[in-house]
Amino acid sequence: MARLFLLPIILSLFWALFLYLNGVPLKQGKKGFIYIIAISATLMLSLGFLLWLTAGQNLRG
Repeated sequence: MARLFLLPIILSLFWALFLYLNGVPLKQGKKGFIYIIAISATLMLSLGFLLWLTAGQNLRG
């Protein structure tokens, strides 16, 4: 989970590379970056919540 912060960076780099190779300006691909950030944030918050929720079980067991 510690390296999960790299997910949006890697996805953004791949998205920028895809846009560059297809000749699309970054401004036109802005919606893709927003989706990447939103999905990554949702994933990180969900996993963080699950870690917080199950942390007490690890201490008792």
